[in-house]
Amino acid sequence: MQKLMIVDDSNVIRSKIRRSVQSERFKLVASASNGAEAITHFKATKPDVVTMDLTMPNMDGIACIEQLIRLNPDVLILVVSALSDKATGIEALEKGARGFLLKPFTEQDINAALLELTDFLYV
Repeated sequence: MQKLMIVDDSNVIRSKIRRSVQSERFKLVASASNGAEAITHFKATKPDVVTMDLTMPNMDGIACIEQLIRLNPDVLILVVSALSDKATGIEALEKGARGFLLKPFTEQDINAALLELTDFLYV
């Protein structure tokens, strides 16, 4: 079972991801409303998979991705963002994110993206 952390400044989005994610494959170990909080939770819970918003207060998603990758280069980060700016999405991937899901998303979308992200671990 993969340990999951959800990072988003919207409580609505965090709740939607929490409700949507397949519980037999993922165990939610932490939830954070900004990048700084995410770093603290990451160190304490050591998740395998992180969903990451890009636009947040205190520390944005790009800066948070950089720090998480420094802490664990193998962490799988799925950016979940409403940003339509392709350059920012590309920057997130260059910094170490492994996937990108555009908001709004469906339950099927988030599960498919997370499964695609983690499937190569089982190959």
